[in-house]
Amino acid sequence: MSTPGQIVFYEDRNFQGRSYDCSSDCADLSSYLSRCHSCRVERGCFMVYDRTNYMGNQYFMRRGDYADYMSMMGMSDCIRSCRMIPMVTSHFKALHHPHGNQSHYSTTLPTL
Repeated sequence: MSTPGQIVFYEDRNFQGRSYDCSSDCADLSSYLSRCHSCRVERGCFMVYDRTNYMGNQYFMRRGDYADYMSMMGMSDCIRSCRMIPMVTSHFKALHHPHGNQSHYSTTLPTL
């Protein structure tokens, strides 16, 4: 079982102002915050958008602190929506054929 992603949005730069914790897709952050100028990805990865309903420019965010992401990433506007990127783990097995130079890779995916 995988741990869901977790991102915290802040109204102001440097993690100041009101905050909103999010662990799933959010089509309109204005329901929770009037603006968003910094965020902290605590777990997982997210795609964030500068317009509502997952529209506009998109930016990939992985675990880390984004104290002023607008200047760090060249964004021209606040984050308005986000989508969690599901993390799928798989197990790879390499099988070596003793007669030749062939290798076979197989993947075992978890049942969803």
